[in-house]
Amino acid sequence: MKKEIYLYIAVFFAALSGLLSGFDTGVISGALLYVSQSFKLTPELSGLLVSSVSIGAVFGALINGFLVDKIGRKNILILSSLIFVFGSIFCSISGNIYQLIISRMFVGSAIGIVSFAGPLYLSEISTKEKRGGIVSCYQIALTFGILFSYLVNYFCANLETSWRAMLFCGAVPALILFFGMIKQKDTPRWYVLKNRINEAEVALQKLNFNCDIELEIENIKNTISQNEKIKLNKKLIMPFVIGIGIMFVQIATGINAIIYYAPTIFKNLGFSSNQDALFITIFIGLINFLMTFVALAFVDKLGRKPLLFVGLSGMLLSLLVLSSVFVLDFSFVKYLAIISCAVYIVSFSMSLGPIGLLLISEVFPLKYRGSAMSVAIISNFIFNFIVTGLFPISLSKFGGSITFLIFALICVVSIFFVYFVVPETKGVSLEEIEARWK
Repeated sequence: MKKEIYLYIAVFFAALSGLLSGFDTGVISGALLYVSQSFKLTPELSGLLVSSVSIGAVFGALINGFLVDKIGRKNILILSSLIFVFGSIFCSISGNIYQLIISRMFVGSAIGIVSFAGPLYLSEISTKEKRGGIVSCYQIALTFGILFSYLVNYFCANLETSWRAMLFCGAVPALILFFGMIKQKDTPRWYVLKNRINEAEVALQKLNFNCDIELEIENIKNTISQNEKIKLNKKLIMPFVIGIGIMFVQIATGINAIIYYAPTIFKNLGFSSNQDALFITIFIGLINFLMTFVALAFVDKLGRKPLLFVGLSGMLLSLLVLSSVFVLDFSFVKYLAIISCAVYIVSFSMSLGPIGLLLISEVFPLKYRGSAMSVAIISNFIFNFIVTGLFPISLSKFGGSITFLIFALICVVSIFFVYFVVPETKGVSLEEIEARWK
């Protein structure tokens, strides 16, 4: 433990980037209830406010591929922490809805950056024996960040400047990330990439790599020399169909409609006070956080496809119930909505949540993996922008029943997509997966 304490400290601070991503994703759900009291929001403006983070995230994801190699994994996390700090401050002092939307876009750019840089840093500071668990810390931190945002929303609800306080609170973990990462070293792989071999050796020793240091550096050099930019190639067609397809399934089945708009949904279904709706949302966030551990425990035992089938089936049933809730008329209907949302979150968190990112890290060939994963993640943010932007408009024009029925139909299509297109990668080496595309 004493030898590995440096590694665990580095993992803790890098994982904070995931917490910030989750926090700034979830905090708008509660803030939206109070922003609408300060500014006159149409369904279109509500959708734009919520989805503005995704616009910024696309930009952040586009530039991080260049910056992560240019300035380093550590420095880009430091840069993103500053964006989170100033973005949170700008959000909290916004004088009108348009300033708030622009400020949320600014925060979104940091989310786009850390969505790739955070897991990359964690991956490159870990040994192959510990890589799975260490990289999973990002996903765990992300779901905890969503839960943390719901708690902040609840406790800030009665403040006079409620939504401003909610959005400002993101600056606190961002400052911890900033000061924490300053003390850390960059990854051995980046030092080798920049031909700073002595620093790479020191980093490998500090991170407790129990191996031949010189041999490890040679292996890193060989891996770097194999990296290429994406070129049109027949064997990339199926990986991209799977990678972008699973990102579509992850978003278009409605997860962010639940995460972003849960308090709004509960208010529409009969909870009179904002604080009651926010308290129930904490329950949803807690389930999301805890079920992530279940997925991590079973993904290598049961396999990717069985968990996806179980998860999508649970999501389908809960969405059908949630759709019917909007047309039923009895006193307990709002509690049926809570149960269906909880089942939906359980189903998503044990399947599409962690498995979506896992699959895109497995299906792309080594030579193109970094660039191809960036494309898949960018597509995720684009789908997120479309779904979260259109959700309040659909809710206003078609009602909750039709809106959630559409998500249910996408679940049906997604089950067929997983059955016919997505390969089972459990117990299959990355080299063997790559060989299949040939």
